[in-house]
Amino acid sequence: MALSSILIFVGGLATILVGAELVLRGSAHIAAMLGVRPIIIGLTIVSVGTSAPELAVGITAVSQGVGELAVGNIAGTNMLNILFILGLSAALRPLPLNLYSIRLDVPVMIGSAVILVLFSLDGVLSQLEGIVLFLGAIVYTIMLIRTSKRESAQMQKEFSEEYSAPKQGKKKSTGFFILNAIFVLGGITLTVLGANWLVDGAANIARALGVTEAIIGLTIVAIGTSAPELVTTLLATIKNDRDVAIGNLIGSSIYNILVILGLTCAAFKKGVDVSDDVLMFDLPLAALAAAVCYPVFRSDHKVTRTEGILFVSAYLIYLAILIFVRA
Repeated sequence: MALSSILIFVGGLATILVGAELVLRGSAHIAAMLGVRPIIIGLTIVSVGTSAPELAVGITAVSQGVGELAVGNIAGTNMLNILFILGLSAALRPLPLNLYSIRLDVPVMIGSAVILVLFSLDGVLSQLEGIVLFLGAIVYTIMLIRTSKRESAQMQKEFSEEYSAPKQGKKKSTGFFILNAIFVLGGITLTVLGANWLVDGAANIARALGVTEAIIGLTIVAIGTSAPELVTTLLATIKNDRDVAIGNLIGSSIYNILVILGLTCAAFKKGVDVSDDVLMFDLPLAALAAAVCYPVFRSDHKVTRTEGILFVSAYLIYLAILIFVRA
């Protein structure tokens, strides 16, 4: 395997993560300055923003003829989000679930994962199916905004502390707005540039190792693009301040399918190809992981340390199968 391919991949991943962070912070600050409630910013804009790497990778992968990498990345990322990152948080410290919106999020997360499997049965996610997924995201977002009004005062305060805009004078406020607009535009540019490098590097690595692009998408690309969620959740666990992080983690898993994969499919007339192994193995497992969350979350409204360890163990077994059996 050429060292240059690895360096291109790593450089692309680092560029994507920097760009995504600029887009995320810039858009969140702009929304706050425009008067959007902090909890809405956290549950929608931030959830979509943390999925920006997946969108950049998805569109770039399909445009370069490796659509299997795009679908594999989404399936792998969602498995990592739910089983490993959320499970690790609970394994370190039992995870109480206080967000009212989770009553909406979990059924939608399960439903979107199941619909993705059904749409993929013919081996292609069509442009029309992508549009349907994106329309589902709009409906979900409207329902989420309405549901967020019922959150407790403590929850509102936690999101407010995380995402409120800083108080500034009018002149400073204008400058702050322009600065964040520059962050957003610069972040988009970096994300697109990094996605091109990452996909080029990933495709070369796959060819060198003799594995499919889907396997690369399910493993190193998924793990790399989920780095922001992992770091955020671990830091929140250490501080025992996890409602914001967990809400965004579950929201990202939903938007990954409805927005990211929806827009990726809608952008191409031929749609996105789904490889047989991803259709038969990874997408059903991702749907199963989402479905398991319902009884776990409903039991005492928390994820115990034991359940967290089981989640992490399940992901590590899945990863081992990918690397040692399917690769």
